[in-house]
Amino acid sequence: MATHDDQDLSRFGYAQELFRGMGGFSNFAISFSIISILTGAVTLYGYGLEMGGPLQMTVGWPIATIFTLTIAASMAELCSAYPTSGAMYHWAAALGGPATGWFVAWLNIIGLIAAQAGINYSCAQFILPFLNVPATPLNVFLMFAFTLLVQGALNHYGVSLVAKLNDLSVIVHIAGVILIVGGVFWLAPTQPAAFLVQAVNSNGQSPYAWAFLLGMLQAQWTYTGFDASAHMAEETSDPRRTAPWGIVLSVAVAGITGYFLLIALTLGIRSIPEVLGAKDAGGNPIPAAIAILQTALGAKLGNSMAALASMAMWFCGLSCVTSASRAVYSLARDNGLPFAALFKRVNPTHGTPGPAIWAIIGASLAAMAWTGIVPIVTSLSTVALYLAYIIPIVLGYRRRSNWIGMAVWKLGDWGPAINIVAIVYGAFACVILVMPPNDLAGKTLAGVLLLLLAIYLAAVRKSFRGPEWAEGGHSR
Repeated sequence: MATHDDQDLSRFGYAQELFRGMGGFSNFAISFSIISILTGAVTLYGYGLEMGGPLQMTVGWPIATIFTLTIAASMAELCSAYPTSGAMYHWAAALGGPATGWFVAWLNIIGLIAAQAGINYSCAQFILPFLNVPATPLNVFLMFAFTLLVQGALNHYGVSLVAKLNDLSVIVHIAGVILIVGGVFWLAPTQPAAFLVQAVNSNGQSPYAWAFLLGMLQAQWTYTGFDASAHMAEETSDPRRTAPWGIVLSVAVAGITGYFLLIALTLGIRSIPEVLGAKDAGGNPIPAAIAILQTALGAKLGNSMAALASMAMWFCGLSCVTSASRAVYSLARDNGLPFAALFKRVNPTHGTPGPAIWAIIGASLAAMAWTGIVPIVTSLSTVALYLAYIIPIVLGYRRRSNWIGMAVWKLGDWGPAINIVAIVYGAFACVILVMPPNDLAGKTLAGVLLLLLAIYLAAVRKSFRGPEWAEGGHSR
């Protein structure tokens, strides 16, 4: 018997193929897991510290939090109007036409693939010291590949299992923050509060304000992936209400807990040069956050805290596979991908898009093999995802009267103003994040966009019409 949610989905011309078993908490949990403060904030802690010093953590994080909330809120409204797995792709297609939707879909997919690569590569870097295995490039890549394969298998097995693991992920993240913060403040000597406002640049970038802006990558990469709540709309109960709240609350909760974590880590620093130059017994670099925990809490306890962070990263990667595979599945369902018949297949037993899942796994391996450096791949993912977020918001702002009546979750009279702030911040972030030393990310993205344009003009333009329900900007 069809439920109200199934009937609502049928208005968009889609049958209920994916398993709809997520509640509101699980929908929030998947976005919170991908944001993963114990992944982004910790993985790129050394990058942020090198660029802007303690002030980067004290001021940069809350600035990014506030502005990212404007993006999340703007997206939440659109999600409430169009609660489908297509998320930004469908919003852009409905409000800007099939070509815009197709490019946004690919920006989303590329961003998630790059994010997946950065997340799991960082996870591998954190796991190896705990296992007492030398962090050589080969060992890190092998652990990275193994992690991806396990996550692919779990996603293939079923959304119910992944939902339960995401629920557990929230507990791991919150508990991890509490343990790290408590350990640093109660068991280790800490810096005075004045240390938090030191503006230190350790890599020669000049002037300091420019280095500070480059260091915002730490926070901006952390605040990606919250679109997962929208991608899981077809697998969530009452998605017009719960998915928007999942988007916004994931950013808000991550902002608060992440700030406590960063302040604790920063106050636990004994020497900035020692943290940034830390190496293991084999001469391999140690991530700055691990170096802080090891010196502040001792090698054994510090490694235990690092292991907790690596567990959170693993959950983050698991959720990212889920979100990215739904983006691929949704585009394939509308025949917007090569071999669409394959990638839109749903496993009849588990209710999951198996081919799409394994395509994401393979592409993530290739992305890391190409870039090889975490700040580059994270910068690439951040810019691609922010473009995928901002383009639908721009279209939504311009045609607000066409769709706002379909939304249940609304910003009211504040909506247009919040949209403008989100657009300006997103555009500014995209420009900053492709500046040197991350210019390879910009060049790679430019090359990919040119390739996509060639593919669209040669093979897609005449055949791809986007989702049929999006013609004219309204669902049927």
